[in-house]
Amino acid sequence: MAQPGCGTDVSKATLTGSLQPCQETVGGNWNGWIAPEGLSPNHLKKAKLMFFYTRYPSSNMLKMFFSDVKFNRCITSQLIKWFSNFREFYYIQMEKFARQAINDGVTGVEDLSISRDSELYRALNMHYNKANDFEVPERFLEVAQITLREFFNAIVAGKDVDPSWKKAIYKVICKLDSEVPEIFKSPNCLQELLHE
Repeated sequence: MAQPGCGTDVSKATLTGSLQPCQETVGGNWNGWIAPEGLSPNHLKKAKLMFFYTRYPSSNMLKMFFSDVKFNRCITSQLIKWFSNFREFYYIQMEKFARQAINDGVTGVEDLSISRDSELYRALNMHYNKANDFEVPERFLEVAQITLREFFNAIVAGKDVDPSWKKAIYKVICKLDSEVPEIFKSPNCLQELLHE
């Protein structure tokens, strides 16, 4: 029988649990709060916003930035799965827009750019920042443009006939992660970030 929070998607069991004040310091207690057993919708939103900085976070990084969660194998797996799903959506959009550009007659990567007004940016922003209440870092636009151009070049070169053609792109993009701002380490970072 699967444990709550061990699913591959965001189930009701995964999104339960809330912080409870703690009067004394005991095991599992962080900064006067007992860590919840599961992940909440706010944890999902925080993870989505972190994706603007890091596409490939390590489990140690996740533990640092989700210090209000009581980590176990299932919680770690769920967070890693979230980022895997975020990457899957990101890369699907990149391939789709690269193929669309080729079909529209674009012949060179210099003609491909991503701005805050572009359709691709709007699709990504809507997915990771649905309420549009977070200022997406400029570096994310740069990384997205590099990713789009990598897909474009690979498709134009016919590399997409190889079943593992995307692996070379993943190796490039994984090196472009940025430092996640320290404010994301705070359990209250959403209130701080979204109400500035």
